[in-house]
Amino acid sequence: MKKAIDKYLRYLKIERNASPHTITSYKNDLTQFLNFCGVHFEAAPEQLSPDQVERITIRLWLGELSERGLAKSSIARKVAAIRSFFKYCFKRGIVLQNPAHLLVVPKKDTPLPKTASAEDIDRMMELAEGDTPRSAQNRALLELLYGTGLRLSELVNLDIKDINMKLNQLKVLGKGAKQRIVPFGKQAKKWLVKHLNTKDELYGERTDGDARRAVFIAASGQRMYDRAVQRIVKDFLQRASEVTQKSPHVLRHSFATHLLDQGADIRVIKELLGHANLAATQVYTHTSVERLKNVYKQAHPRAENQS
Repeated sequence: MKKAIDKYLRYLKIERNASPHTITSYKNDLTQFLNFCGVHFEAAPEQLSPDQVERITIRLWLGELSERGLAKSSIARKVAAIRSFFKYCFKRGIVLQNPAHLLVVPKKDTPLPKTASAEDIDRMMELAEGDTPRSAQNRALLELLYGTGLRLSELVNLDIKDINMKLNQLKVLGKGAKQRIVPFGKQAKKWLVKHLNTKDELYGERTDGDARRAVFIAASGQRMYDRAVQRIVKDFLQRASEVTQKSPHVLRHSFATHLLDQGADIRVIKELLGHANLAATQVYTHTSVERLKNVYKQAHPRAENQS
């Protein structure tokens, strides 16, 4: 079964163009399942064959995960990995029957996205302002995250050639290698220009050609990476907001929610965020409804039961 898993992971990378994050997650999930099967069948994992697995085998594994208290979202991802793997095996003739064919994905808990208020965002931007090249970059980075709703991976992969200053827009490579055009506003443009004018002052001994093409530079002098962006956002959000989650995704959520609050069409927000379907964007309508209800309760004299 291990050989089949390795072939499947190569298929995800080469034929499906899956993201490195997806491939790593599926690899971990399938390895965990393989180890479970080794215990269940009392055999070394490398001696197992995919056609030994039955639907009850998968259900026993999922039951064990549930007993351990694993989150529904994590179990749902593992089910997706198992279903995809055995679908691949069935199509390639590795198994004669697909044991995961009718496997039900557990319904995920869908908490509302965490957002920072417009006032919090303003405070964050003020805190990020400064005269140094590093300060200019921090402010440009925050303005771009909040002003465009970019994903973290999209931000760190952004190259200078992807910015069109005349049209105030970015060319973004999103999930599934899908390209989209995203506009940005005056504040993002102002700080991007400031940053790019002093960007070469952030170079160091380790700066290479990739870093020179990149929009943002890490302290090492190389292209900005995920963890560095997360630290920057967390630092400024901690000082500016009481929102419980302090990550780049909070700025993406805030971007979408604030647009919706101001009357933007949800279909336009979907395109700006690069969502494949409208269902992924509709979660922001719930956030706005909750906000309206809170304002109503606080402001209307007869909103709460009176004695």
